[in-house]
Amino acid sequence: MSLDRASTALLTDHYELTMVSAALKDGTADRHCVFEVFARRLPPGRRYGVVAGAGRLVEALEAFRFGEAETSFLTKTGVVDDDTAAWLADYRFTGDIDGYAEGELFFPGSPILTVSGTFADCVVLETLVLSVLNHDCAVAAAAARMVTAARGRPLIEMGSRRTHEQSAVAAARAAYLAGFAYTSNLEAGRRYAVPTTGTAAHAFTLLHDDESAAFSSQVSALGKQTTLLVDTYDISQGIRNAVAVAGPGLRSIRIDSGDLSVLAAQSRELLDSLGAVDTKIVVSGDLDEFSIASLAAEPVDAYGAGTAVVSGSGAPTAGLVYKLVEVDGRPVVKRSENKATIGGRKTAIRRHKPTGTATEEIIVSQGTPAAQTHDRPLQVPFVRSGLPVPDRPSLVESREHMRQCLISIPWEGLKLSAGDPAIPIMIQGAS
Repeated sequence: MSLDRASTALLTDHYELTMVSAALKDGTADRHCVFEVFARRLPPGRRYGVVAGAGRLVEALEAFRFGEAETSFLTKTGVVDDDTAAWLADYRFTGDIDGYAEGELFFPGSPILTVSGTFADCVVLETLVLSVLNHDCAVAAAAARMVTAARGRPLIEMGSRRTHEQSAVAAARAAYLAGFAYTSNLEAGRRYAVPTTGTAAHAFTLLHDDESAAFSSQVSALGKQTTLLVDTYDISQGIRNAVAVAGPGLRSIRIDSGDLSVLAAQSRELLDSLGAVDTKIVVSGDLDEFSIASLAAEPVDAYGAGTAVVSGSGAPTAGLVYKLVEVDGRPVVKRSENKATIGGRKTAIRRHKPTGTATEEIIVSQGTPAAQTHDRPLQVPFVRSGLPVPDRPSLVESREHMRQCLISIPWEGLKLSAGDPAIPIMIQGAS
């Protein structure tokens, strides 16, 4: 489903338009350029990044239009002159965009997005591109680590109240891409068809005169295939009340506080003693990949994660940059200390063993890697001559691609501890 058609053109920085204005005046605006998005390094402790947000970016690009309201604001505030405003009024991106597919893994230097066209065409997209990708890639990477830590147990994204209301929708999409089973966010369900779930909060229990009355109301409305929150008062009594009201056929209970490792074991024992042997245990409450991993041996059936996933679990940005690497077919190189770039348009492949295990990523500047039997090209087309390519992968297909990518990397690359990137990166032809 497409985004609201309100213009996305002012979701940008002032200096993007002053550069366009100057380039229009000096005649360089139409020079053919190539910009690339990449990360110089991964966030501390991370062994891979996850590409997410490309689908949202293509949607936002379609609405990147400077209408009368936008150009009027820009001229009245002196951001641009009348000539630049006239150029912006006719702006339509006419270039090409290629990149790593959503769900693909990336590493330092990976050219995850390539934008080519005139300088003016491409430079105005910098902030929008980075806003979308830095957020979504950060969330997806954190979510992927939680999925690995959960070892096949389902995860629910429930972080909407911990971030901006629109970021919450994007975060739900990115978490689902990375392998979460559900979100609590209904707009993500409507816009992106992410499965939604949710039952009741502590407020619903406190509303009623006693816990049993709250549980009876919920079961009456939703049936026994619901989840009862049992830690408003005393957890053990809460479980007894839940089973007394719903019977042993109750689908699940949720615990949202306390020492979850101890409480999960005690709750399982109590549920079994009450005959509720098939009732599942869902835990939530400031979970991240490390706390989820610590519960691996406990009788937990599902996890709810909020703040950590929507904030990137300590890495709220993927650290991506958008850099000019080529002008009129000539490589250009930024040599600033600690911020050097490699000139020329890049291509990249992922090399694999016959078994499917990834062994390295090869990035070539101004050329094409010499192909071997089990190599996989990493860049795919997103936009051609300003138009989205047809038959782009669905979110469900990208989710499966993400799952396959995680399977392909060596098991050491899935560790939560700090270490080298999951696979080596070879950059050839660097200038």
